[in-house]
Order: sequence, then structure tokens, then C-alpha cells
Amino acid sequence: MPPRRNGKPKLPIPLPEGKVLDDTEGKQWVLGKMIGSGGFGLIYLAFPPNKPDKDARYVIKVEYQENGPLFSELKFYQRAAKKDCIKKWIELKQLDYLGIPVFYGSGLTEFKGRSYRFMVMERLGIDLQKISDQNGPFKKETVLQLGIRMLDILEYIHENEYVHGDIKAANLLLGYENPDRVSTVYLADYGLSYRYCPNGNHKQYQENPRKGHNGTIEFTSLDAHKGVALSRRSDVEILGYCMLQWLCGKLPWEQYLQDPVAVQNAKRNLLDELPESVLKWAPSGSSLCEIAQFLMCVHSLAYNEKPNYQKLKKLLNPNGIPLGPLDFSTKGLSINATNQIDSKRAAAKQAIQMQNKLIEKVRSERSAKSFATPRKMEEEHQLSGSMHKDTAAQESTRRRQKHPESSELFNGVKNFPQKYNYMEFQNSFCDPYQNFASQGVIKKSRSPSCYTYTNTVTDLESSKGLWPTVSQFTLSEETKEDVFYYGITILLLLMLVCLALYLL
Repeated sequence: MPPRRNGKPKLPIPLPEGKVLDDTEGKQWVLGKMIGSGGFGLIYLAFPPNKPDKDARYVIKVEYQENGPLFSELKFYQRAAKKDCIKKWIELKQLDYLGIPVFYGSGLTEFKGRSYRFMVMERLGIDLQKISDQNGPFKKETVLQLGIRMLDILEYIHENEYVHGDIKAANLLLGYENPDRVSTVYLADYGLSYRYCPNGNHKQYQENPRKGHNGTIEFTSLDAHKGVALSRRSDVEILGYCMLQWLCGKLPWEQYLQDPVAVQNAKRNLLDELPESVLKWAPSGSSLCEIAQFLMCVHSLAYNEKPNYQKLKKLLNPNGIPLGPLDFSTKGLSINATNQIDSKRAAAKQAIQMQNKLIEKVRSERSAKSFATPRKMEEEHQLSGSMHKDTAAQESTRRRQKHPESSELFNGVKNFPQKYNYMEFQNSFCDPYQNFASQGVIKKSRSPSCYTYTNTVTDLESSKGLWPTVSQFTLSEETKEDVFYYGITILLLLMLVCLALYLL
């Protein structure tokens, strides 16, 4: 029976080292030293009584029994993450491993008149947030590989009726063994996991402002901001934000984290203005084409729609390069690296050209779509105004109108070069336009001022290819729609006047 949640969970009083805990299957576990704590529980090293090993291979998570997160996590492992089920899935999907921690047991214990719930798990290594804090943003190859590994995990838990709901670097841990060869990464902490499809019946789309903005504010999905129950698309959307942050080092809304509504609006703008809204954040010398494709595909999903996991993995690895060890090292520029710099400038130039082609294709697709439906913006505004009457089908239609099928828009990206060292350009994150602003990719920005590029006539005149550049400063889509609409209206009026004069 789930515990009653009276306010926020409280951190428990620490249990004494050496205390013996009995799980529900009669196994005994000895508490070692405490190695960490979260917002609601404590984490201890643990070992069986007959193996008092200092290098413990197990950990025990402890919280007060009346708290809820550990109960939710425990139910996830008992229902969806049994060891034999994971083994069968690995064989079925022909994976080398699946990054879900192994669950060993659980139970209740007493200390100083309070009841504690505990759960025994395999011991894992360092989390990716600590690595990022030490080394800065990750390399692009590492980010894309992490995305593929997470998709493997998400597909498994989604097929078992659960969503994770809190994907972030702090919840991604490396394997404890073989630290020199980083080949395994695990998605941990299922305290916010949610059973989105109990007994095969998907939850209905229903917005609830009282439950809005749950989760980690930087990464949580638009559905969570609206108080909608999490679904599969929430997890893959969160993963997209994570990959953007891992590669760039920041997110466009990080200075608004104290205002959840501002964060929600910034995320909506980012998704509605894809791919330009993502491509412009690329660090100098890199490209975010794969992540832009990923987010466009995710944003087109219906609330109860199953993501195409294989397609998403293909977007992140278009050349089908075999996955290898994860590389979290940092490599600075050497003094005698002129040739290396030249090659990276050439790669950056190619990335810019690819981005421009991509943007032009998307613009042409949107332009054609806007001429077919000149008052689409008004219809979308009316749709967004009916918050409590919005159904899953209507909400899905809006997303699909915003973004056509992403595979049709990105056919030219498959030949984009994959192997560059992007870490060397991480310091230029706050100047995202410096390499391709002169290529005509400037767009009205709703992002923090730190990332805004100010263009002048002098800059344009001094750049090469002035008129090709100026020609790309076109009217906005909304202005085009208005011009078209009023132009047709005026033309019809003129025809009526001419007809009236002719009849007279």
C-alpha cells in the first residue's frame, strides 16, 4: 500500500554503521559507511554478513517508510525490472548490456521508534554530473552515444508500462568495475517513475495546473509543465534537452529557472521554431543537426504515441558507427596545431553550409504549408486557449502541423561528417552566431541576452557575398501569411469593382 504523502519527504536520521537489515526474502545485509544522500533518502555501502569486504559491491537506499519516492522506485523494480526480464530483453534486442541497475532486495527496519524502508542495489560508479562539473561539456560523439544508450533503456521501461520522468546527468552513473574503460552507463533513481499505461490502458491527456512544473525544471517536458501525466514522449523530450545541455554546456532558459512559466515558454518557443532555434546554439566548429532532427521527431509525437526508437537512434547515428567506450576526456589545443586548426575550420565551414541548406529546406516546407493554410496561426491560438478542453488528438494535430515528418526534412544530413573534436571550442558557447551569422541564419531571438547576436549594416557590407546574405533576410512566416491574405482580399475587391463598372 503506498504511503500517504503529507508535504515534502523528510531526510531520515542516519542509521548506525554495522546495523544488520533483514529483507523480505530473509537475506541479511550489513550497513557500511554512508556515501551519499538525496532529497529524501540516504545511501550506504552494504555487504552480506559472511563477506565483510571493504570494497562493497552493493548499496542500500534508505528513507522513512511514510515517504513516497523510494516506494515508487521499489514498485518499478518489482514490476518492470526483474533480473530475468532484463536478461531476456538483452537477448531479444541483441544488446551488449542494458543500463538499468540490478535490484537485490528490500524490506523494513526500525530505529529510534521510526520505521525505515530500504532497497538493496548494485553499486555503481561516478555520475555524469560530477564528470561534467570537472571537465565541462562532453564531446559530440559521447553525447550522441549517450543518447543511443538512453533510448535502449527507455524502450525497455516504456514497454513495461513505465516512464522515468527525471533523466539528467546526475542520474546517469558509470559502471563501478573497469573504471579505465568506460563502456557502461546506467540510468538510476526511479523515484519519479510513473506507470503511464497500467494494464495496457494509456492515461488520458488532461492538463492540471495544480500539478504543473514537476520534475527537474531545466529538463522537464512541456506536458509536465502543464500538469499532464507523463507519457513516453515526455521521456524522449527530456532526453533531447539533456543532449543539448551536455554538448553546449548550457540551455537557453537557464537564467529563468526561478520562473517555471518563463522556462515553459522558452521550451515552447524552442520546439515551435525548430530547427533554427537549436542550430544557433552550436558551439563554434560543431553542428547540432542530429539533435535538431531528434527534437523535431519528438515534437511531432502524439501524447499516447509510441516513439520509433530505431528511427531516433538512426538520427543520432546516421552512419551506423558501432558503439564503443565513452570518451569523457578533455583535450586542449597544442601550440603546434596549425594543421589541426585548419582542418577544424574547414569542418566548421562545412557544418555551416549544411545548417544553411537544412534551414532553407525547412523554411520552404513551412512556406508551402502556410500558403495552403493562411490563417493557421489564428487556429492554433484558439486551440491553445481551450486548455481544459484540449484532447490528446487535438494536441497531436497541432504538433504535427508545426513540424512535418523530420526524415523528409533532413535527407541531406546523412553525409554530414561525424568525427570532430568539439571540446576545443567549448569556450565560445556564448557567441553562437560567430561562424554562421554572416551566412544569413539570423532570426529574431527570444532567448537570454547573453546569447543574442547584434548585426549591423557595417558587418554585412564587410562580409563576403553581401547580396546572397541580404537576400536571406526574408519576412517572417506570420508576415508572409498576412501579406498573402490581404493581397488576395484586395485582388478580389478590385475584381468586384471592375465587374461593377463593366455592368454599369
